Amino acid sequence: MQIPEKVERWPIERVREYERNSRTHSASQVDRIAASMMEFGFTSPLLVDADDVLVAGHGRLAAAQKLGLEEVPVIVLGHLTAEQRRAYVIADNQLALQAGWDEELLAQELDMLQASDFDLDLLGFDGDELTKLLGGEFEGEEEPEEEDEGINRGVALAIVLSPQELMTWRRAKAELGYSTDKAAFWKLVEDLLKEAD
Repeated sequence: MQIPEKVERWPIERVREYERNSRTHSASQVDRIAASMMEFGFTSPLLVDADDVLVAGHGRLAAAQKLGLEEVPVIVLGHLTAEQRRAYVIADNQLALQAGWDEELLAQELDMLQASDFDLDLLGFDGDELTKLLGGEFEGEEEPEEEDEGINRGVALAIVLSPQELMTWRRAKAELGYSTDKAAFWKLVEDLLKEAD
């Protein structure tokens, strides 16, 4: 197995794009990658072959060009054959798609980031995904069984909150956590209603 020994800094124009790259990047995705680079830095080097042709990092290269960067970090994969390079261009993208999320843990991380006023737009999720995650709707989560037969569990509801209401809800969630203490819940509701008056 090959392990790269160094990351090099190259003039951006030295990197040659792979003309047969089948992975596409929308303008909005490139904008998000650029915003991520501005916040976190250029944290994932471009991967190129021995002929300076890009193997992985086409979206990062487009974002770097959009930002007007003159230099980019590069790792040279000089050991790849032409077939390996062609295969890795595909594998690098496809293998990443097979990962999943622990949505409950992700939601907790998002809550903590939002509580610290971190810009969640930098994470790459769209608004609907963030709403779902921050609203606590987790795929595969089992509903608790209720004895009340009058409750229709087959109806999904969406609650639309204003930014202020969302902040209030998040504060309440932070204070209660995942508590099932009904007295604490009603005390919090009373306090929130007093604040609203």
